[in-house]
Amino acid sequence: MDDTQIKLSVLWVCLMLTYLLGDVLRIFSGDFQAGQVGGMQVSQNMYLGMAILMVIPIVMVYLSLTLNSPVNRWANIVVAIFFFGFNLIGLPTYPSAYDKFLIVVGLVFNVLTIWTAWKWV
Repeated sequence: MDDTQIKLSVLWVCLMLTYLLGDVLRIFSGDFQAGQVGGMQVSQNMYLGMAILMVIPIVMVYLSLTLNSPVNRWANIVVAIFFFGFNLIGLPTYPSAYDKFLIVVGLVFNVLTIWTAWKWV
């Protein structure tokens, strides 16, 4: 196994843990209302969409370790760019400083993932 594969896998774990930390802090800080996102009632389809979105970094941990080099490289670049854009767009919607901080940390992990995959030969 290539060292780059391990680094990419670890970066996805770091991103996942950053997302999880944000969710936990949101619950404990009181910035969370069960069954609502942004004041809107959440439907089962919305929960399914959120689950699909948040399982992608988990799947990327596995794929980073198992895909062959060219496919692995591009999968990491494309998915990290997607999450970078998704979080950059969502950044202004978070009112708390801890959320903004963790989103920026997540953006850094995305950039590191893109950079690591890009320079992989």
